[in-house]
Amino acid sequence: MNNLALLKAVTFDVFGTVVDWRTSIAREVESLAVKKKFAVDGQRFADAWRELYQPSMTKVRDGKVPWTVLDDLHRTNLLQVLETFGIDQLSEEEIEHLNRAWHRLDPWPDAVAGLQRLKQHYIIGTLSNGNVALIVNMAKFSELPWDVVLGAEIARHYKPQPEAYLKSAEILGLEPRECMLVAAHNGDLAAAGRCGFQTAFVPRPKEYGPEQTTDLVAEYDCDVVAGDFIELAQILGC
Repeated sequence: MNNLALLKAVTFDVFGTVVDWRTSIAREVESLAVKKKFAVDGQRFADAWRELYQPSMTKVRDGKVPWTVLDDLHRTNLLQVLETFGIDQLSEEEIEHLNRAWHRLDPWPDAVAGLQRLKQHYIIGTLSNGNVALIVNMAKFSELPWDVVLGAEIARHYKPQPEAYLKSAEILGLEPRECMLVAAHNGDLAAAGRCGFQTAFVPRPKEYGPEQTTDLVAEYDCDVVAGDFIELAQILGC
């Protein structure tokens, strides 16, 4: 049973929950295509790049490769996607700039205003698989008002490994029950809940485009379900 009276920190999954990675990555790819004069479907490219996200982290989780930050996983995956799409005219500098497109993701329209409201009453921070540099640069780019950046790199474990959640609470000097994870992904919320976190589901039905079929509704028994960050702030008394 939830106990919102205990809540002191509200933490957030970032990719897809706070920011619209698909539209942002597609825009960056298509802009580069115009500059370099090649044809590409930016959304297909973004989807292909994202499809390699979980498999690359699974190799780290399973110990098949040593701890590797997400920026480096993204670059390895990017090289594979570039080859798949037959794009071979990019310089090393252009590849690196494209890889850092994940540092320049746009927030969903309600995100910044909702975070600002929540920040008035709670510690707000990330609990993301993104590495610290990526998340900090994204915060600057999109004006995301985090109090703290937590998650995978701090814990040296990728979600949904429990260490990612538990280490974040520990660093804040809080019990897991005093923390909440906000996410648009049921699996993430279920993992956080198993660690004792309170949980809030906020749907992002267009994260994967107009034909998305997953994570449209809360399938995990969350403490809070809100339509967006503004409603979440209202529910939490902000």
